[in-house]
Amino acid sequence: MTQQGFEVGTAPGAVPGIGHAWQMMRSPVRFMTSLAAHGDLVRIRIGPSTAYVPCHPELLRRVLTGDQVYDKGGVFYDRARDVAGNGLVTCPHRDHRRQRRLMQGAFTRPQLRHYAGAMRSEIEATTARWRDGQVIDAFPELYGLALRVVARTLWSTALEPELTRGVERAFDTVLNGLFRQMFLPGPLRRLPTPANRRYRSALRHLHEVTQRLIAGYGGRPPEAAGELDLLGALLAARDEDGGRLSEAEVHDQVITVMAAGTETVAATLVWALHRLARHPSVAQELYREIDAVPGGRGAADWEDLPALALTDRVITETLRLHPPGWLFTRLTTTDTELAGVPLPAGSTLVFSPAAVAHDPEAFPHPHEFRPDRWLPEEESPLARQAFTSFGAGARKCLGDLFARTEATLALATVLSRWRLEPEQDADVRAVPLATVYRPRRLRLRLTARPEARVEEPVHGSAEGVSGA
Repeated sequence: MTQQGFEVGTAPGAVPGIGHAWQMMRSPVRFMTSLAAHGDLVRIRIGPSTAYVPCHPELLRRVLTGDQVYDKGGVFYDRARDVAGNGLVTCPHRDHRRQRRLMQGAFTRPQLRHYAGAMRSEIEATTARWRDGQVIDAFPELYGLALRVVARTLWSTALEPELTRGVERAFDTVLNGLFRQMFLPGPLRRLPTPANRRYRSALRHLHEVTQRLIAGYGGRPPEAAGELDLLGALLAARDEDGGRLSEAEVHDQVITVMAAGTETVAATLVWALHRLARHPSVAQELYREIDAVPGGRGAADWEDLPALALTDRVITETLRLHPPGWLFTRLTTTDTELAGVPLPAGSTLVFSPAAVAHDPEAFPHPHEFRPDRWLPEEESPLARQAFTSFGAGARKCLGDLFARTEATLALATVLSRWRLEPEQDADVRAVPLATVYRPRRLRLRLTARPEARVEEPVHGSAEGVSGA
């Protein structure tokens, strides 16, 4: 079927009872990128239900910008609300505008500049603990860093190590169990199986720790009001009528920030290091850029960001090829149509950044790792439309600049001090049934870099290279 030039198709390989769930869980990004071969809007099966995946940038834009018609809901958000309640990321359209207005003051550029100081402190402390010749397990190491950054920006203080480890373990259980819970029928989710008990116990721990930390929050002194930590900014937020976030809403927003700002950042950094190890010519140019920043080979800071343009492009290209959030669902709130397909109210759509990330019109040589495709003179309007790792429209991630800042500062600081070579036991297949797309294992051997001569930055010369 075609309408307005759009092709509508059906994904092959659905299994009775579970649909395409096995393919999605086993190789999530590969499955999502494969769908465009079957049409611009593709039917898939999630369990016994039919869902539609927009695989053309224009169709995906319609879904993401039409948030009143395509509201957050469906099997993904049913389970995500177990974790983040009715927070900014999970709330329906009716609550979103108020919550976003109240939260946006916590993510202004002056606030982000302040948070960058906390990021720098934690990144510097982490890399200072590493030793020449040490082998690090990349994801757990960078996940711990991201969690400490979120804690420092939320509370202006470091969490105790044991508390950090407890929260890390709880998030690991919850986020790795969320997709299992998503595909289980309600009666099976309620059974007292070991996996269900671990999931519920981890959820309770997360909510209890969060509430305890909020209750014990002392805040910043009045004279530091211009440099509020993130929780202070949330508590100080007022809407145009003087309203504020309720206690329950503050709780949900804190959980949201902790969930959204940890595994996703860590996964992005791990994939970036994997790509750079596979593409040494890009890595060499990146070293030249980093060595030429005004601060030399110290920890990168907010003021260094304009000089880290290639570092930022590496992060963007990594997000295109390895989107951490690879599956989200939407529900239609009214009868509508998309690409000529009638969608009754309550229809499920699956949004995946990976489904449009290999569009050849938006991204020439889409399978290649080409950071310079994001140079201002190379980037096309269609590429901007097709890059949806942070969403689009009114529901675009409010913390996108926070995440990009942290990832850029972390990557620049790590590479200013270390060369990282993958060990032979690397396994970059996706972790099965994980909420965040990340490799199963990437261990990296650290080699301290010798003092580097500061050079003038080189602009726009990182060639495109193919490879996984």
